[in-house]
Amino acid sequence: MLPGRKLGAHGPEVSALALGCMGMSEFYGPADEAEAIATIHAAIERGVNLLDTADVYGQGHNERLVGRAIRDRRDRVLVATKFGNIRDRNGRWIGVNGRPEYVRAACEASLRRLGIHTIDLYYQHRVDPTVPIEETVGAMAELVRQGKVRWIGLSEASASTIRRAHRVHPLAAVQSEYSLWTRDVEADVLPTLARLGIALVAYSPLGRGFLTGRFRRPEDIPPDDYRRHSPRFQGENFYRNLELVRQVEQLAARKGVTPAQIALAWVLARGEHVIALFGAKTRQHLEENLGAATVQLSAEEIAQLDTIFPPGAASGARYPEEALRRVNL
Repeated sequence: MLPGRKLGAHGPEVSALALGCMGMSEFYGPADEAEAIATIHAAIERGVNLLDTADVYGQGHNERLVGRAIRDRRDRVLVATKFGNIRDRNGRWIGVNGRPEYVRAACEASLRRLGIHTIDLYYQHRVDPTVPIEETVGAMAELVRQGKVRWIGLSEASASTIRRAHRVHPLAAVQSEYSLWTRDVEADVLPTLARLGIALVAYSPLGRGFLTGRFRRPEDIPPDDYRRHSPRFQGENFYRNLELVRQVEQLAARKGVTPAQIALAWVLARGEHVIALFGAKTRQHLEENLGAATVQLSAEEIAQLDTIFPPGAASGARYPEEALRRVNL
């Protein structure tokens, strides 16, 4: 079985490796729905008990997909979903909504799509700068009192916002990007979470797949893939980052493991309150990623990885400029 981690000071124990389902619906090239459901089932059989989705992934498709996959095994998994990012009918991002009335409506809609009575972990996907966090979290706390949500969290929030939110209602988790090439949270967020007893759910621990070594040139990325618009996957940034990944590949080869397993093991080694949320669309990638649970990195190997990928080492911003404005608020 997989090692466990606590979901906040008062939350349940969850698998240290969690499955992100976003790519099963959009963003990362074509997806096979039957294989996606088979991958979710295989993850549950292997001990993964935290599944992650959001209302905007595939315009609701991903929540419906997850709901179908867990229909006959609901008691074996915790479902995390998110609200707050708004898209129009064509899928274009048009804003963030943290108003209390929207929180309530979004929760009801997610419950219907998922086909469940209670959301285990409900996140605000992005902080709404126009609505005091106290009002948004107050509405989320009311959902907890009503039994529609068990635990709550934020995503891509600053340390100050986290502290304000936690005073209104205890947060079980904060979901933020964290990997060898994205280490922003180490300055303030990660120590704040440790002090407050909140779990960090680290998304994109594989650098959106770049740290796996799968991509050797920009043309390897499918034409309809989100990563074609990501600064780190473009032009000279791509090749500078590839040189860093090649050093990780050398360490992986010496240990007899894969670069993906090294990257995930590094995230898990950052603290007992850190959960690695990886994406996998196929059972093959699932099995490779779960193999990270058995990879032990020595202090020397961790120091070597920190030397290869010190904070700020990656070339290019982690998001395009518009999306960057919505993080760390």
